[in-house]
Amino acid sequence: MPGEDRPAFYALRPGGWRDFVTLLHPPYTLWHLSYVAIGAAAAPRVDGGRLAATILAFLLAVGLAAHALDELRGRPLGTKISDRALQVIAGAGLIGAVFLGLIGTVLVSPWLLPFVAFGAFIVLAYNMELFDGWFHTDAWFAIAWGAFPALTGYFAQAETLRWQVLLIAAACLLLSAAQRKLSTPVRNLRRRVTALEGRMRMADGREVAVDEAMLREAPEAALRALAVAMVLLATGLVAAKLA
Repeated sequence: MPGEDRPAFYALRPGGWRDFVTLLHPPYTLWHLSYVAIGAAAAPRVDGGRLAATILAFLLAVGLAAHALDELRGRPLGTKISDRALQVIAGAGLIGAVFLGLIGTVLVSPWLLPFVAFGAFIVLAYNMELFDGWFHTDAWFAIAWGAFPALTGYFAQAETLRWQVLLIAAACLLLSAAQRKLSTPVRNLRRRVTALEGRMRMADGREVAVDEAMLREAPEAALRALAVAMVLLATGLVAAKLA
C-alpha cells in the first residue's frame, strides 16, 4: 500500500503482526499515556510501582480496548484482524484495566473506585457510541483522553486532588483538543477523500498546486512532533521527580 493511501501516518502495511501494531495507534497511545505520567509527576512524591500500574491500566484500556472497539466499527484502519480477535482484545484489555484499578482501591485508596468506574464507562460509551453518540464528541475526547489520565495519575500517587493538578488537567485537556483538531481533517483526507485538485495564486503571480498530500503535510508534522514532545516531557518530569 503506498504511503499516501495509508489510513494514518503511523499505519504499517496491512496484514499479520503489522495490523496489531497499527491497532495500537502508537504515537497517540504514547501521547495519552504521557498525561498519566505528567499528572503523577505533579504529586508531592512519586511511587514507581503505582505509576507503572497506572500506565499499564491506561495502556490496556486505551491502547487495546478502546482502539479495538473503534476498529470494530467500520474498520477505519483497514486491518485484517478478525472481529472475534478484536472482541477478545477489547474485552481482555478492559477487564485487565479494571482489575488493576480494583487492586488499587485495596492497596492505595478506595476512592480510586470512581476513577475505575468512569474509565470503564467512557471506553464503552465513547468507542461504541452509546446513548446515540452523546459521548462521542471532541469535548468528551479531550476530557476522557486528556484531563482524566492526568487526574488519575496524580490521585494514584497523592491519594487526593489539589487545585494545582486541575490546572495540569486543563492543560492536558486542551492539548487533547488540539490533537483532535489537527487529526480530524487529516483523517478525513486519508480515509474519505478520493480526489482533490486546486491551485493557489501567490501575491507574486506564481501558482502552486494544491493536493491531499500538501494539505496534510503540516498537521501531520505537528502531530508527530507533539507526540514525541509529550513523551519526552513526561519522561523528563518523572525522571526529575525520582532522581
